[in-house]
Amino acid sequence: MRQGDARQGDARQGDAREGTIDRATDEEFVDALPKVELHVHLEGSMHPRTLLALARRHGVDGLPTDLDGVAKFYEFRDFDHFIDVYLAAVRVLRDASDFALLARETALGLAAQGVRYAEITFTPFLHIERGIDPSEVFAGVEQGRREAEEATGIQIRWIADIPGLPDMDLRPASEGTIEFALNHRESVIALGLGGPEVGVPRPQFADVFTAARDAGLHRIPHAGETTGPRTIWDSLEYLHAERIGHGIRALDDPALVDHLRAARIPLEVCPTSNLRTGVVADYPEHPLPRMIELDLPVSLNSDDPPMFGTTLRDEYLHALRSLGLSRGQVADLAAAAIDHSFAPAAVKDAIRAELDAVTDRLADATDR
Repeated sequence: MRQGDARQGDARQGDAREGTIDRATDEEFVDALPKVELHVHLEGSMHPRTLLALARRHGVDGLPTDLDGVAKFYEFRDFDHFIDVYLAAVRVLRDASDFALLARETALGLAAQGVRYAEITFTPFLHIERGIDPSEVFAGVEQGRREAEEATGIQIRWIADIPGLPDMDLRPASEGTIEFALNHRESVIALGLGGPEVGVPRPQFADVFTAARDAGLHRIPHAGETTGPRTIWDSLEYLHAERIGHGIRALDDPALVDHLRAARIPLEVCPTSNLRTGVVADYPEHPLPRMIELDLPVSLNSDDPPMFGTTLRDEYLHALRSLGLSRGQVADLAAAAIDHSFAPAAVKDAIRAELDAVTDRLADATDR
């Protein structure tokens, strides 16, 4: 069942799958699912050992010097503190070989979790403003992408993200990001907008997102994570959003829920991220089950996995064990991520056929 052709929350779909996949362990079930990742940040995917190695290589000070220090470094007080740590960490990325290493490790890590296709967000202007040539940034991430694809078959496409930081001159950040995206259309498929929402109104980015739309780039801003529904409405109206990063505060506005459901605007949900930045208190309070109940189009994602002590695999396990979702609902989330992606139709069809084969195989094992 493709989301959009039928309702994600349709009880009949869940019932059809429930009896087919009960005998596998949770880990076996999750590992068997072919996955698509739609909301993961390249810079936020840097492994602690890589952070330490690059900091030593380039003599970057003000950062931890051992793994225990990195673990404490990643204890976030709130969302603003997370942003501060994130910006400190990216200083270790200095040349094409650094970006190639990060892209390769990130893609290989996703492939090891059964990810077949990923749209990875990265923020080129954070590096360009530090004096790194844009061509060096792109050459590095592309080298890492190609090496991972050749090694595993995983397919990666990039989302170029505007760093929406309150103390940054956002006009050059916006223009520099879309210029980067348009210059590298071979693998950059979308324009994003990240950073804090508080103090960074979405309407100010209208011109650049309209230009992205007119040029054929997809539009995927963050919204409704640390602010309320207004940010989501603004992203739809002014930024022509096709998907929303996070969007969990949509539940505060029944009219917005109705609109997102009717228009089938997908929300990229990242539960552990919301907990680690203090947006949600704990797993039982996370709104994902309610979002599914309301038939909102949602997918499950990891955001900044090493920083938040998670992986996409962990997110699927948390969905089962911490959020109380059924296996049928979790399989639906895997299917939704395929459908919500901007992958070519042939890629979507292949992954969906693999997912259907997995659920059929588990059904056969149950019947024996």
